[in-house]
Amino acid sequence: MPGGFTITGRTTSIRNVFVAAIIPVIRPTVDEIKAVLNLLALDPRDLRCCYCGDPATEWDHLRPLVKDGRPTGYPSSIRNLVPSCGKCNQSKGKSNWKVWMLGAAPRSPSVRRVPDITTRIACLERFEDWSKCVPLNLETMVSKELWQQYYDLQDDILQKMKEAQKIAAQIARQIKSAELATEHPER
Repeated sequence: MPGGFTITGRTTSIRNVFVAAIIPVIRPTVDEIKAVLNLLALDPRDLRCCYCGDPATEWDHLRPLVKDGRPTGYPSSIRNLVPSCGKCNQSKGKSNWKVWMLGAAPRSPSVRRVPDITTRIACLERFEDWSKCVPLNLETMVSKELWQQYYDLQDDILQKMKEAQKIAAQIARQIKSAELATEHPER
């Protein structure tokens, strides 16, 4: 049975979308994709998660794009993307990949006892050395006034979400009350 949903439960999604809308996206060449898969010792005909070896379902940003609701400066490019399964991508989140792989997070490779974890870490370290992916200093590329305007809008939206959540709770209570009255008219 699905649990209740909240409007404010989507706060992180809103913050992530605000960052994703401004982060540079650099499309990879076929040769760059081949180089990455080679560094990670992955077969393009049977693409596997670089963290655990399960079938890859997506590409994960090795270094997070968002931290504390703000852009980290890392681009969305092949130099910051690795094949991943959904379990690993969701479990890793914005964590440092190596700390996460060796840590106790739910569904991390160490918790799942991935047998070749040291080999996978070595491949990811080779990838990091090759990629030379450094964060852009985004704060200096745009005026402070424009950043402030952007973040003020984000804060306004998040505040409206809180207000909407309070009204949603009132509506839900009234619906529940009306539903109970209909089911048990003797009350």
